[in-house]
Formats: sequence, C-alpha cells, structure tokens
Amino acid sequence: MHPKPSSIEEYFSWFPPEIQSKLQQIREILKKALPEAKEVISYHMPAFKTSEVLVYYAAMKNHLGFYPTGSGVSEFKDQLKEYVIGKGVIQIPYDQEIPEELITQIALFRKAEAKEKKERKLKK
Repeated sequence: MHPKPSSIEEYFSWFPPEIQSKLQQIREILKKALPEAKEVISYHMPAFKTSEVLVYYAAMKNHLGFYPTGSGVSEFKDQLKEYVIGKGVIQIPYDQEIPEELITQIALFRKAEAKEKKERKLKK
C-alpha cells in the first residue's frame, strides 16, 4: 500500500496511463456534478467534500472503486444490478464504460443528503 498521497495528482501518478484515464474520467464527472465541493484526500483516496465527504473513488487491481457511502449504494440498488456492490462501494470494471449519468445522480443524492443533515444540525 502506498503512503497517503499529498495530492490528487500524486495519487493518479501511482497508476499506469490507462487507469489514470479512468480516474480522470470519474474526477471530471464528479467535478461537473459537485462544482461547490472541495477535492480532498481522505482514507488515502481522492474524495469530494462539502460539509462532509460525499463520495470517494479509488483505483483497485481490476476495477475502479466508487464509494458513495452506504446510503448512496442502497438508494440506487435497483440501478446497480450489473455491478458488484458492497455496503458502501460500487465496483466498476476497467473494461466497462463509467456510467456517467448514474454517478452524477448518486453524487447529487449525496450532496442533498449532506445538506439536509447539516440543516438538521443547525436547527438543534
């Protein structure tokens, strides 16, 4: 395992060009969907954060891991039937296209969820 990267670019540099291309693709999808979110490294992975981390993504041996937390997976379970999923992860094989529309919908769901959570805290 690599040490914690100091930047998104450093993280990307650890992988071969074809995987870097997939990482850049998902990064661009997320930047477009979450323009107000800050890019950070969290748990040694690139992530997008507003009041909390909304989504993470990472390069694995045979797939791109997209981590929208448990709620991001369970909310879209019906649309994720063709992917291997876990409690908080969606595995996108490198030989498949990244599902841009689905990734965007999940990212927007997580943004709304985080905003609602923050508003509830402020009301207390």
